[in-house]
Amino acid sequence: MTQQKLFRRIKKQVGQAIGDFKLIEAGDRIAVGVSGGKDSYTLLHILEELRQRAPIQFELIAVNVDSGFRGFRKEVIEEHLIKHGFQYRMESTNGYSIIEEKRRPGSSYCAFCARLRRGVLYRLAGELGCNKIALGHHLDDFIETLLLNQFYAGSLAAMSPKLLADNGAHVVIRPLVYVEESDIILYSRNRYPIICCACPVCGTVDQKRQKMKKLVHSLATDIPQIRHSMIAALGNVHSRHLLNEESEM
Repeated sequence: MTQQKLFRRIKKQVGQAIGDFKLIEAGDRIAVGVSGGKDSYTLLHILEELRQRAPIQFELIAVNVDSGFRGFRKEVIEEHLIKHGFQYRMESTNGYSIIEEKRRPGSSYCAFCARLRRGVLYRLAGELGCNKIALGHHLDDFIETLLLNQFYAGSLAAMSPKLLADNGAHVVIRPLVYVEESDIILYSRNRYPIICCACPVCGTVDQKRQKMKKLVHSLATDIPQIRHSMIAALGNVHSRHLLNEESEM
């Protein structure tokens, strides 16, 4: 598939998600988290393409959070944002030192880092006058999280394409909910200046999530539509057939 066809497909899927979940409305000012990875670059550029053609007016501001990891090449991201004319904010923090000091031995490095960055994003959204925060989680992230919670936490939970943030002041949106990671990989290849976060565990594998990836990939050989069936299932819940106190007798 050509890059142009991929772009149109991803744009159509993002547009569908925006319509299905009312992710963007007139007058929205949206902080788009840009980490330097394939997902956030793709999200930012697709949203900008849709913004330019949308029948309503909304604003995008690219936001990058530098957690202070030695070797993080934030200037690469900034040069890209300037080149393409985006409004942006680059924010430097002491996240690395906080992680090193406060993280409990054996706990997830990435989870702790993500919580810190999320708090910074909430603060920046407030300072920038943004009412929404857009994150680059894609379809595979949703279904892998669903499986992780089922297998390791004993709960039926995944992500939400739209939810009120922890601070109660902003709405977090995930417009790539219908987009498969494989399409993002193909589309972003040789297109964006992708960089690593430069944290001490960058490049290492999340073993549990990797198992979920392999499981879905294996099942997809016999059930090609499995990813889209699973994402559809998240919106087609029959609570009467689950083990909960509200089930009818």
